[in-house]
Amino acid sequence: MLQQKTAIAKFVSDALSLPEADVSTMIEYPPNPELGDLALPCFRFAKTLRRSPQDIAKDVAGVLSATGQFASVEAVGGYVNVKLQRELVFKDVVRTLQEDPEKLFSRKRGVGRTAAIDYSSPNIAKPFSVGHLRSTVIGQAIVHMLKADGWKVVGINHLGDWGTQFGKTIVAYLKWGDEEVVRQNPVRELFKLYVKFHEEAQANPELEEEAREWFKKLEDGDPEATRLWQWFISESLKVFRSMYDRLGVTFDHYLGESFYNDKMQAVVDELRDKNLLVESEGAEVVDLSAWNMPPCIIVKSDGATIYATRDLAAANYRHDEFGADTLIYVVGAEQTLHFSQVFKVLELMERPWAKNCKHVAFGMMKYNGERMSTRRGKVVYLEDVLEKAVDEARKIIEEKNPNLADKDAVAEAVGIGAVIFNDLKSYRMHDVDFRFEDVLNFDGETGPYAQYTHARACSVLRKAEESGFQPADDFQVMGVHDSEWRLIYQLGQAQEVLERAVDDLDPSLIARFVLDVCHAFNRFYHDCPILSAEAERAQRLALTNATRKALAYGLHLLGLKAPTAM
Repeated sequence: MLQQKTAIAKFVSDALSLPEADVSTMIEYPPNPELGDLALPCFRFAKTLRRSPQDIAKDVAGVLSATGQFASVEAVGGYVNVKLQRELVFKDVVRTLQEDPEKLFSRKRGVGRTAAIDYSSPNIAKPFSVGHLRSTVIGQAIVHMLKADGWKVVGINHLGDWGTQFGKTIVAYLKWGDEEVVRQNPVRELFKLYVKFHEEAQANPELEEEAREWFKKLEDGDPEATRLWQWFISESLKVFRSMYDRLGVTFDHYLGESFYNDKMQAVVDELRDKNLLVESEGAEVVDLSAWNMPPCIIVKSDGATIYATRDLAAANYRHDEFGADTLIYVVGAEQTLHFSQVFKVLELMERPWAKNCKHVAFGMMKYNGERMSTRRGKVVYLEDVLEKAVDEARKIIEEKNPNLADKDAVAEAVGIGAVIFNDLKSYRMHDVDFRFEDVLNFDGETGPYAQYTHARACSVLRKAEESGFQPADDFQVMGVHDSEWRLIYQLGQAQEVLERAVDDLDPSLIARFVLDVCHAFNRFYHDCPILSAEAERAQRLALTNATRKALAYGLHLLGLKAPTAM
């Protein structure tokens, strides 16, 4: 509908001498379809034009009516309600989708821009739990969205491969580990050892000192410490990559925290040279009290650097080496203060691109209503969740469509898709409570429901082909049924939805769009004969094909596959 909004804004802008952009942002979708397809409230113009909203609305209605481009235009109070010419919009939306869905979704606003996006970032030698899912799938969806909007995107997995926990894991492995057992199931076994360390350390506090000594050895390049650390990383990455393959998640770079070890001193030196560091209780910090934030610690009292130092070095590297003018961090909401501090320090370091640093925060992931804790060993492995989701999807397929071809592939797509969609369908700041009975519901607002609707559209097109009918690029619109119009009306909002999702870095807007299109298509499918409607068959097959393409593209943006049969 962006094209129609733009036309209305241009006419009104010319007639009233108002900025076109101001008018365009005011045009809205009426809550009641009977009022019209688009509405322009004129109240905000009253002060500028020194006239009543009602008079302005009457003039605007007259201007728009005179163009002959709209089915009807009516001034009601201070509103102008516009009904569009359904046949023209129908043809425009359907043809665009049949030719290339991307054209309906995107104006490629990001061409020439580069974004480096930091997402997933699991810790080496610790489990890839359900809690890691959020950053992973939100980040991957944002990658797809930005690329669709024309951006060049650099995906980075900032692995947690450094820190005192490695001293603990090394101590635990040397005391209680078995190499063969670890190799068989590296992450789970290393994690068991990590949990055992914390349990034993409660009774034997000297273990903590031993762990600090081993981490110091690692920092100093001790061969044995380095060998074990590199082995932990190698074995963990094998498990992580397998998980990413199942989820359809990809990265351009795996750059762990250790990658920046030799790049932090330059940050410290620059902060000193610019007189931004002050002493505080033995530590060196950047004072951020003028911005109502606690000090950003750069060098601890023992001389060690900290997360902020590392993130400053990483930000410089991503800008300088990858050419990124925008840096995006998909990290939980509990890190909001940390990123506010880092971005402010970058600004004080006179990095002009600091204003383009964005923290994409998100709420907590719960499992059946309970929080998870890595240190206490209270973890739900994502691998187990995915396996169970696929098994459940396979059972449903066996029950409802036992003769389906490629059952295993479809079960994989549906099970994995259900898990991803469950996370992305809600606004990212909301907590997500994972419950299988909700995730795999074919009737609710779920991934399987969206995929099933796509498969239904594919089924209609297959039956049409078997009967000798094909969706044509050129077709005559023989009137537009209300249910057809509601579907076109939803599809026509694709571009605005994508742009808002990109601007807000919020995939849930795409998920909501997909669900709205599904609801509208299923209503159309119920209300309007397709193959048996001789006069309207061509337009309805074209509409079905267009919907299929829009759903497949929308599911792709979210990181889901679109099975053609279920």
